[in-house]
Amino acid sequence: MQTKTFKVPNIGCNGCVAAIKNEVSELAGVQAVSGDVDSKMVTVEWDNPANWEQIEAALIGIDYAPEKN
Repeated sequence: MQTKTFKVPNIGCNGCVAAIKNEVSELAGVQAVSGDVDSKMVTVEWDNPANWEQIEAALIGIDYAPEKN
């Protein structure tokens, strides 16, 4: 299991977090998605066949790109 916590600057409300959860949860292998509106932080847990590149691409596709470190 892999876990990544990252900032998504476009988060502005609980609807944003729900959209992220709905989209990312549909990827095969994603186990859990959580987000916080105030901190704009999202945590994703996944196993194969999911990978970070797929998760990042899904987020970019719905205009919630992770902040680059």
